Amino acid sequence: MSLLSRLKNWLLSEQPSDVPAEVPPVINEPPAVSIPTGVVAVQEPTQPAELPLSPFWLENEDALRDEGVIFGLSDSKADEKIGAIRNYFSHKTANLEKTVEYYSEKIGELNLFIEQKENRINELKDKGVTLENLEASAHHLPRTIAGFLLSVAMCVGNYFLIDESILTNFPRNHQFIALGVLLAGMFNLFTPKSLFHEQERKISWKNVLEEIGMPAAASIFVFVQVLETQSTARALALLLFSFFLFLFAGKLLLSNLTLLKNDAGQWISNLKLASDKSNKASDWENEVNQLKLEIDEKRVEKWKIIDELKAPEAELKRLNEKREMLIKLFESEFNLARSYREKLTNKEIKKILE
Repeated sequence: MSLLSRLKNWLLSEQPSDVPAEVPPVINEPPAVSIPTGVVAVQEPTQPAELPLSPFWLENEDALRDEGVIFGLSDSKADEKIGAIRNYFSHKTANLEKTVEYYSEKIGELNLFIEQKENRINELKDKGVTLENLEASAHHLPRTIAGFLLSVAMCVGNYFLIDESILTNFPRNHQFIALGVLLAGMFNLFTPKSLFHEQERKISWKNVLEEIGMPAAASIFVFVQVLETQSTARALALLLFSFFLFLFAGKLLLSNLTLLKNDAGQWISNLKLASDKSNKASDWENEVNQLKLEIDEKRVEKWKIIDELKAPEAELKRLNEKREMLIKLFESEFNLARSYREKLTNKEIKKILE
């Protein structure tokens, strides 16, 4: 007969005077099991590390109930036995926990790999959409080329006009002199922009001198050279023509050169855009397909690991549930016996334990 049965029978047959007439209901009586003889006193439980790997009282629920009664009727604390139960199950679940942790880490690595590949796919798709929405920028390259060529032709024609005008007075080295006069008159580049286009700029006499000084000097020089051989009207006409030509031709030439550079760069960008739409879009699509294949492979590997993880997880869960069940069973019997301990004498407790 188990200790719990003995305690129950004693309460029914030999109720002490200091115990109330009504005994609180006891949980269902477990099947009777034989108790090893010679158990007459409760010994101090050893540390969990010193317990056998498989204590007999953990393999038998009735023996565990008796342990709860013994500890409840003695001065021992339940924490010691509960610690032994937890230590026993920690040995049993150690390898399972390592296995679950290993598989969980593998699944985490695969999830990270899949996430990185999916982010790359989204990035490539966004790039493809952005590239597809880009439109070729408008440019005026043909017109700019024509304007630049006309500016060059105008400068060349002006050079021959000056050369012809000074030929009489400068028969030797007249080509170099004409070139110097042309450069002096045309490239008045003290300011990057003409005063005629500066609407908000405050104009001073210094600015005017910088703007028209050299063109005026070059025009007057040519006027003086042709005044001896040409009529006054023709000389004045040449003066006005060369002055305005010097005043605007240099900056017109450089402005067309800048426009030519910008338009040519825009034209090259449009060619590159068309090439990217054809080549990069295809390369990105191929990379997306390759990434999808890699993701599918990793997902198959992940599901295989998940299938392998189910068994150790289920076993670990079963052992943990069993541990908590045994702890609650022990605590239930311990608390029940402890509630009667104060109502019994030492002699009565010894009689129950015998």
